[in-house]
Amino acid sequence: MTASPIVRHFFDRPTGSLQYVFHDPATMKGAIVDPVWNFCPKAGRIWTADADRILAYVRDKGIEVEWILDTHPHADHFTAAVWLSERLGGAKRGIGEKVVEVQRLWRGIYHDDSLPQDGSPWDRLFRDGEEFAIGDIPVRVMLSPGHTLASITYVAGDAAFVHDTLMMPSSGSSRADFPGGDAGQLWDSIRAILDLPAQTRLFVGHDYPSSNDPPRYMATVAEHRLTNQHVKDGTLKEEFVALREGRDRTLALPAQMLHALQVNLRGGRLPEPESDGRSYFRIPANYFELPQSG
Repeated sequence: MTASPIVRHFFDRPTGSLQYVFHDPATMKGAIVDPVWNFCPKAGRIWTADADRILAYVRDKGIEVEWILDTHPHADHFTAAVWLSERLGGAKRGIGEKVVEVQRLWRGIYHDDSLPQDGSPWDRLFRDGEEFAIGDIPVRVMLSPGHTLASITYVAGDAAFVHDTLMMPSSGSSRADFPGGDAGQLWDSIRAILDLPAQTRLFVGHDYPSSNDPPRYMATVAEHRLTNQHVKDGTLKEEFVALREGRDRTLALPAQMLHALQVNLRGGRLPEPESDGRSYFRIPANYFELPQSG
């Protein structure tokens, strides 16, 4: 019988970001996936409302957090991995090993020699196919490039945390136009995920409900193969790539992107303070294009 972790979602409505805690009910050992460190780009202010909710939940349930896992270096929110690790007895932090390529790419975009390029901000860089365990729940890492070149999926028993590779079936898939992204690779990654057992629960990274509605965050492999509007069975790769690339040309950058990657490629730390004790962000002028209309 396939192990089945208990999964609890947490939603950050301003960024549409979904965060998860999953744990093994037999051992009460668990992991946090893609936690949010709240940020207002207009004020340059950081706070911990989402991370506080996660921290309260794991303490209330008595979950021993072994890992804080990011699926990729996020463009739409800061990761709270370091902040949570410091309050959870030094829980280990992990991400996919391809993050070093993203670090090198953005080190050039930011023209910032202080940005690490060796993966050193994390405790573990996971390889494609690597396996570990959370209590008695086996976890397998799948390299899932396309949205970013470093994206990975964590398959934990009958649950898979697929980050921004898939959206809910009615929304399809996530964009593939960030530096290092690729719509063809995204298709290949999605098809590999959809080859998992039919009842595997796929937990997505984003949803954008109306202000009064709760987020949708999980559908099975079978549901995606039957109804996902971008990748359901019968869709051809070239159809998907044309649709995805056409859609991506109309999308504006996420509001936090140029700030967030400076933090997330440091594993969840601000840039080193300058002589006045404050950290500052670098914003490259005229590097990115404006979205096309329609």
